[in-house]
Amino acid sequence: MSAVTSVGPALPAVTGTPRRRRGRWNVPLVAGLTLFALIVLCAVCAPLLTSYDPIQQNLTDAFLPPGAKDHLLGTDAFGRDVFSRLLYGARVDLKVGVLAVISPFVIGSLLGLIAGWFGGWVDAVISRIVDMVIAFPFLVLVIALVFAMGPGTTSIYTAITLVGWVAYCRIVRGQVLIAKEQEYAMAARASGLPTWRILLRHLLPNVVLQAFVFSMSDIVLTLLAIVTLGFLGLGVPPPTPDWGTMIQEGQQFILDKWYMSTIPGLAVVLTGLALALIADGIVEKANK
Repeated sequence: MSAVTSVGPALPAVTGTPRRRRGRWNVPLVAGLTLFALIVLCAVCAPLLTSYDPIQQNLTDAFLPPGAKDHLLGTDAFGRDVFSRLLYGARVDLKVGVLAVISPFVIGSLLGLIAGWFGGWVDAVISRIVDMVIAFPFLVLVIALVFAMGPGTTSIYTAITLVGWVAYCRIVRGQVLIAKEQEYAMAARASGLPTWRILLRHLLPNVVLQAFVFSMSDIVLTLLAIVTLGFLGLGVPPPTPDWGTMIQEGQQFILDKWYMSTIPGLAVVLTGLALALIADGIVEKANK
């Protein structure tokens, strides 16, 4: 025998204010933007946060530990305030890091758009160039180009542009190959719209998101390249402070003057973490 289950009247629908949706906050995006905004704010407000000149030497105050004589993070081998050099170095590294990504992003996205849309020999030529550049490690090529052109921000911008565009080109090309088979792209083509309008008005907004997400990680990679160049003496010319130069200057005193290298190293890590969280947050938001 099977048990008989009594079915009562249907419950009335609950009316009133609906419950709030859980998970409204995009935690990675909010955390990343907050952390990055704090870093940028400290860099912008450097003159208000410290009264010390980042390039002024005072050998009588050399190697002061953190907190000594009003030096929050101590001083380096030349008596320069580490905190002020950290803040002013952030200005240089963040500016170069962000600006150095813009040109590769624009050039690579446009070439990827063209290669994916037209195909044929155009795609073949661009793809071969991309394969040739990607065959070499990014950092090795950047260092080699800057070494050939000489230290300085212009050399850094040029080297990163010549090497960095290929990643954006490959990403956008792959997205275009998929998008151009979609109904909206075929409808735009059938309507007789000019090619440039189809590419820029209809395709580009739909394929550029992945490239933009990658640009967050690319800023981190570019920042690491700038720090590495500064460490090798190929970065921003002295006496302008930057994090790579600070790490290089402090590495020989790392055992007893740990703060000289560790603090700018932590600044690089925190900046990279902020940008990585922003990228994860954008992906999470796009997938909702």
